[in-house]
Amino acid sequence: MLPTLYTEIDSPLGTLLLTGRPSATAPGGTALVSLSVPGQPNGATVRPDWHRAPDAFAEARRQLAAYFAGEAKEFALEYAVEGTEFRRRVWDALDAVPYGATTSYGELAARVGAPRAAVRAVGGAIGANPLLVLRPCHRVIGADGSLTGYAGGLDRKRLLLALEAGERPVQDGLPGM
Repeated sequence: MLPTLYTEIDSPLGTLLLTGRPSATAPGGTALVSLSVPGQPNGATVRPDWHRAPDAFAEARRQLAAYFAGEAKEFALEYAVEGTEFRRRVWDALDAVPYGATTSYGELAARVGAPRAAVRAVGGAIGANPLLVLRPCHRVIGADGSLTGYAGGLDRKRLLLALEAGERPVQDGLPGM
């Protein structure tokens, strides 16, 4: 069994916890398993058998810094995320939502071939996304244009959408941070 590696990095969203596994094919040698923020429901928490390895996440750190500076619009990282076939379809559809664009839960359900009644299941798959920011679940909004749930909190969702809309570079982070 491959060891779980982790590091914490500062960001405008607060401290980000990145976890991963060694991979010979991943940029920097680490495939990401999760990226979570403080207070995130079902977010990762460091376990005693995990290995702190900041250098293993140098490429992820570089790409995240470029994203937060408004200099990068996508990520070229390898993910090692497990999920059901349905969740994987939803996550793939999330990955296809362009930088600066938004989509609704209903539109996402249609993209994965799910019936309109499956919007809650799509929402559940989005809520189970272990790769906040990297897999852009923040780009999913309500059908009426309202900001709806985000595992990282609505303040973080607003900040990410503002960054992608070019309203301002993310420098100051969230209020109170």
